[in-house]
Amino acid sequence: MEDGVASGVLGREQLRRRLAEVPPLVEGLPDAETQLQPNGVDLTLREVARFAGPGTIAGDNAGRRLPALDPVPFGADGFVELEPGTYHILYNEVVNLPTDLMALGRPRSSLGRCGVTIHTAVWDAGYRGRSTSMLVVANPAGFRVQRDARVMQLVFFGLAQSVAEGYSGVYQGENLGSGA
Repeated sequence: MEDGVASGVLGREQLRRRLAEVPPLVEGLPDAETQLQPNGVDLTLREVARFAGPGTIAGDNAGRRLPALDPVPFGADGFVELEPGTYHILYNEVVNLPTDLMALGRPRSSLGRCGVTIHTAVWDAGYRGRSTSMLVVANPAGFRVQRDARVMQLVFFGLAQSVAEGYSGVYQGENLGSGA
């Protein structure tokens, strides 16, 4: 332990304390008690979209082009029917990582049992935003999911030492324009 920061995965009790801080580690949880797990916090589904064009990643941010997205509407019953394919998803929750924590997201095991997975990236120390991920429906029969369903578990790791400068990339503060 250095700088009073313990490295390793945060457990439920540590997460509960971090959720009570200002700002909370994760805010906008529809049901905090259900979403708080022994080793992480479940994130819930806010929006689904289809990729509607190509993306580009270049050697620097100036050449980055994200693909266009076509929203997939939820039905009157709050569910969306997804055919096999790749989708862009947005979570309800806003993540506020301090400089002594980073996070990794993993799909909930029920998704795998349905033939579905989520691909994510690293949540760097200092990141704040409402994240997105890629959802892949591999099940040839498709997948049905409800708005606000718990789809991914975010696992938080304490760093051996706080970083001097947290994340400052182009996705800092993403998707906070309305309803943050």
